[in-house]
Amino acid sequence: MATDFRMALEELLDKRGASADFLRDSLERLVQLLMEIEVSSQIGADRHERTPERVTHRNGYRERAWETRVGTINLRIPKLRQGSYFPSLLEPRRRAEKALVAVIQEAYILGVSTRKVDELVQALGMTGISKSEVSRVCAELDEMVQEFRNRPLTGRYPYLWLDAKYIKVREGGRVLSMALVVAVGVKETGEREVLGFDVGLSEDGPFWTEFLRSLVRRGLKDVLLVISDAHEGLKEAIRKVLGGSSWQRCRVHFMRNLLSQVPKDAKQMVAAFVRTIFAQPDKAAAHAQLANVADSLEQRFPKAAEMLREAEEDILAYMAFPGEHWRQLHSTNPLERLMREIGRRTDVVGIFPNRAALIRLAGAVLVEQQDEWIAAPRRYFSQESMNKLYRSEEQLGTRELLGVPER
Repeated sequence: MATDFRMALEELLDKRGASADFLRDSLERLVQLLMEIEVSSQIGADRHERTPERVTHRNGYRERAWETRVGTINLRIPKLRQGSYFPSLLEPRRRAEKALVAVIQEAYILGVSTRKVDELVQALGMTGISKSEVSRVCAELDEMVQEFRNRPLTGRYPYLWLDAKYIKVREGGRVLSMALVVAVGVKETGEREVLGFDVGLSEDGPFWTEFLRSLVRRGLKDVLLVISDAHEGLKEAIRKVLGGSSWQRCRVHFMRNLLSQVPKDAKQMVAAFVRTIFAQPDKAAAHAQLANVADSLEQRFPKAAEMLREAEEDILAYMAFPGEHWRQLHSTNPLERLMREIGRRTDVVGIFPNRAALIRLAGAVLVEQQDEWIAAPRRYFSQESMNKLYRSEEQLGTRELLGVPER
C-alpha cells in the first residue's frame, strides 16, 4: 500500500505542469488511496492478500460525486460482500443535509417559500441559485430515493411497526397537512430494516391499504405481529392485507387514551396500577391481573375499566412472543427516534413546496438510517431469540403461537 501511495504521488507530480486542475486531481487521488487503506483495515487484509484476520471480501465500487472547495471529486467507494463501508472523511449525514438544502432551494426558486425559508437562504449564503443546478441535484436525490423505495424485500419479516407523521405541503394552490407513513420491520435474522414510506392526504383505510399492498408486492411476507396505534383506517388495512398476523396496539398511545378518562389528581395512581399488568411474567398472569385492575377501577372510573377490558387482547398480544422481544414489541417506540429525526429536518422547512420535496427529504433521512442499522455491530434481536420464535411457531402453529382467533 505504501508503494502504491508513492507511485500515485510521483504520477501527480509529473502532471503538475500540464494540468490546470492539479489540486483537485491530487485531492481525488489522495482520498481514493485513503479509502483503500481504510477499507483494507476494516476487512483485515489488502487487496488479493490472504490473512487470518480477514472478515469479508470486496465487492466492486459505487460511484459518488463529492462537492469540495476545489471542485467536484468523483469517488469510487469500495463495497463489501458482507456489511458496509462508509468513508470516515465524509459526513455520515451528508445525503440528508443535501436533500434539505435542495428542498430549501426549490422552495425559493419556485416563489412559494415562507419567511423562514427566505431567512435560511440568506443564512446559508445561497445567492444566485440556478434552476438547472437545483433540478440536477433533485434528480440525483430522487433516483437514490426511488431505488430505495422500490427495492425488493427478501426473506421473512415476523415483526412490523407502522407509524405516521403529519407535515404541511403545498398542493393545488393550498397548504395541506399530509400524512407521511413509515414501515419498519425485523427480518428473520433479527436485523432491523426500513421497509418503506409514502405520503398521502390522510390516514384513511384506502391509503393504508395500498401502502401495505405495495410492501407485499415488493416481497413482504410471513408477518406475525404488527405494532401500531389504533387508527381505524390502519386497523382496517391490516385486516385486509395482513390478515394472518396479530395486532399489537401501541401501549403508550393506549395509556394516554385511558388516562384521558381519569381525573387529573388520579392519573398517577391509575397509571401505576395499570402498569402492574405489564409487569407480569407471562401472558396468563397478565390477563388475570388485567381483570383484577379493571374490577378495582369499575366503581370510580367505569369508562377506564371498560376501555381496559375492550383492549385486553390488543395490548397484550406481544406477550405471545419470546420474552427477549417484549420491550421492543409493546409499542411504536422503536419508530419514535426515527420519526423525531424526520421531524427535526422537516421543521426546518416548515411548508414543503410540493409532495415530491417531502418524499425526497424523508427518503434521504431513511436511507441514512438504514445505512446506520446495516453498519451496527449488533443485531436488533439476537439470532438465538429469533430461532426461539420460529421453533415455537413450528411446534404450536402460527395461530396458537399468536393466541388469537382466525380473522
